[in-house]
Amino acid sequence: MNEQSEIRNLKGIGAKTEELFHKMGIFTIGDLLRYYPRGYDVYEEPVSVGELEEGKISTVKGVIYGRVQVGGGKRMQITTAYVKDLTGTLKVIWFRMPFLRNTLKQGMPVIIRGRVVSKKDQLIMEHPELFSPPDSYDKKCGTLQPIYPLTAGMTNNAVAKAVKGAMEYLDLVSDDLPKDLRLRYHLAEYNYAIRGIHFPLDKAEFYHARERLVFEEFLVFVLALRRTRERNERAENGFVIKRRSEIDRFLANLPYELTGAQKRVWEQIQEEMCGKLVMSRLIQGDVGSGKTIVALLALLLAALNGYQGAMMAPTEVLAKQHYESIIEMLEKYQIPVKTELLTGSMTAKEKREAYQRIAAGEVQIVLGTHALIQEKVEYQNLALVVTDEQHRFGVRQREALAGKGQIPHILVMSATPIPRTLAIILYGDLDISVIDELPANRLPIKNCVVDTSYRPTAYRFMQKQVAEGRQCYVICPMVEESEAMDAENVLDYAQLLQSEMGDKIRIAALHGRMKQAEKDEIMGAFAKNEIQVLVSTTVIEVGINVPNATVIMVENAERFGLAQLHQLRGRVGRGRHQSYCIFMSGSKTKETKKRLEILNKSNDGFFIANEDLKLRGPGDLFGIRQSGLMDFRIGDVFQDSELLKKAGEASGEILREDPLLEGEKYKLLGEKLAAYISGNNLETTL
Repeated sequence: MNEQSEIRNLKGIGAKTEELFHKMGIFTIGDLLRYYPRGYDVYEEPVSVGELEEGKISTVKGVIYGRVQVGGGKRMQITTAYVKDLTGTLKVIWFRMPFLRNTLKQGMPVIIRGRVVSKKDQLIMEHPELFSPPDSYDKKCGTLQPIYPLTAGMTNNAVAKAVKGAMEYLDLVSDDLPKDLRLRYHLAEYNYAIRGIHFPLDKAEFYHARERLVFEEFLVFVLALRRTRERNERAENGFVIKRRSEIDRFLANLPYELTGAQKRVWEQIQEEMCGKLVMSRLIQGDVGSGKTIVALLALLLAALNGYQGAMMAPTEVLAKQHYESIIEMLEKYQIPVKTELLTGSMTAKEKREAYQRIAAGEVQIVLGTHALIQEKVEYQNLALVVTDEQHRFGVRQREALAGKGQIPHILVMSATPIPRTLAIILYGDLDISVIDELPANRLPIKNCVVDTSYRPTAYRFMQKQVAEGRQCYVICPMVEESEAMDAENVLDYAQLLQSEMGDKIRIAALHGRMKQAEKDEIMGAFAKNEIQVLVSTTVIEVGINVPNATVIMVENAERFGLAQLHQLRGRVGRGRHQSYCIFMSGSKTKETKKRLEILNKSNDGFFIANEDLKLRGPGDLFGIRQSGLMDFRIGDVFQDSELLKKAGEASGEILREDPLLEGEKYKLLGEKLAAYISGNNLETTL
């Protein structure tokens, strides 16, 4: 067996377990080895009772003080004890463990480990692990136990056991990265890194293992980008495009004036679309900075010159919203351009008729979802494709879009405020424009950072907003309850909130495991105010524009990166009403307060992204992966910014030495790059 072998070949994996692994995206032994833990349970040195902080998992060494009592009903017996040391006394409770009354005696030395919570202004440790005699903790002290992302029916132990079995098939000799490259960047060997990421003996081994795997992931990504860039740079502009006075009149008639940043970016776009080479440009702009109007101007420029332009949105709801707002603008300002909407949910007849109009050149602007790039769509003369960072195109995709015509201009929109040094590496195949001003008429969002005791007040505030006709979002970090993570989940929370707010307010749940049609239906109903409160995971980061939504409350805000929290906050503040963002934190640690306070004080995404970079230390690596940007398996472009820069530097050195990666030294890396491009359909998503 090897890494390509199917997972069912591992000992102990039957048909039912195999099906659960498939749900998690694990089909081969290699998939399993690269299914990295999302965090670790770290068994640290005991602290004194006086040092305990609410919200933290801690270890305490002391003696049992007083009598151990058992209370509660038959269904939920609660055992209560007190552990005392020189600095204070801690109340401890266990659930369904009445036998401890006979085990724990007054004066008995113990070590306990668990989460510390606050109830009625008293710190309590709930359902801790018990180590008696205390020296039994020595075996675990300093170790890191992996915590894996799970699906319903799968346990953490089952994944860990399967990973241990898979490690027997690691190739101990070959390595994708040559030895001199590893030495130059102080990187571990691959097989050491795989063992160290799953079952590190200590933090040092974990950091060393993770550094190697993140570096390699970034390196392969940047190499793929550079190849795309080289091909793009040779593309000549085959479209005869000239500036149009109709656009100047359109801008003069708008009820607002473009910001200086919008004008600057629009000038760059015009220059390139009328120039000698094909445009490959990223517009990077904070939420609400007005990227869409600039994209519309580019589409108009193509259309008024006799060509077609396509704009692809991540969801059907957003595609329809763009379509409706563009039609309204074109009619209002009497611009002779026709539009078409093309989405997956249209009937076969509707699609067929739309295809005919597009192929005949009867429409100049086409809006839609990924349906825009399917094989049946034939454009007459496509000159421009506008997309978002989720749908980036490689050269082959451009050629497929254009058919036998010229390679179209590409405009990519991004609301992710990445510091420029990282953006240059991440978007190495694109020129970068930044819209760094917000329109003058935008009301700044009012923020507050609170703990869970504020929740009833927050509910009353949301009810008041709904009574005034507004709508609200609630964001949870999980879809459903998990044995491995103590955090709010969408499914339970939506039910709880419905009982709190009553039947008159319609509440719905939204998450990434739903089918796209179901997600679109819920988001569409929310856009029409048929749903007043939407409880969701971060799936709403993109894909919906509801100006009527004025409140967003993020539960377990400490579990998200600042940049992602800022993205979520951008769902509100889009209309004329005052908007509010409530960051609800389950942790009262000083570090958490310091991080979230940055969001409380600033609505500037670029400032927040840079502060996020400064604040993130190695300790953050034991929590949830933060950014979600680019969908890296283990890397985080904010947290691992220095590694990203090193990977960018290394990619340049490698391509100078062996541009095609065909020599013996880089042969394995070349094979990995080819598999990466093929497996991730990279040229159709970059």
